[in-house]
Amino acid sequence: MGFIKEFKEFAMRGNVMDMAVGVIIGGAFGKIVSSLVDDVIMPLVGKAVGNVDFTSLFINLSNDTKYDSLAAAKEAGASVFAYGQFIQNTVDFIIVAFCIFLMLKGINKLMNLKKKKEEAPAPEAPKGPTQEELLTEIRDLLKQK
Repeated sequence: MGFIKEFKEFAMRGNVMDMAVGVIIGGAFGKIVSSLVDDVIMPLVGKAVGNVDFTSLFINLSNDTKYDSLAAAKEAGASVFAYGQFIQNTVDFIIVAFCIFLMLKGINKLMNLKKKKEEAPAPEAPKGPTQEELLTEIRDLLKQK
């Protein structure tokens, strides 16, 4: 029973739960970015460079046979270098990495603000008389009696 209890404590620890939420949100965010790249950005880039569909760009490595599409080459069992999909995945990665960079930069900025507030020095208490001043005052009072 100790192993199960120990695992439960580990799984319910704040950092593990935060990580799980991050993974789930990251997966969903990745799908959104992939759709943005596949369905919006790359078609616009393809249109701008002359009606190019990046996912269908390939080089046939197996023989001199010409194939009309990447799908036809793969269906025929030809060895192909499908660089178009790589370009699309690279753009996808760059966008995700940039978004994560911006998010971490914002979080670090917030954390630094929080640290500055926590590290702000407390106002100093009003200074009382020094030990010498107190001893001088006691001496003067004793002299008066």
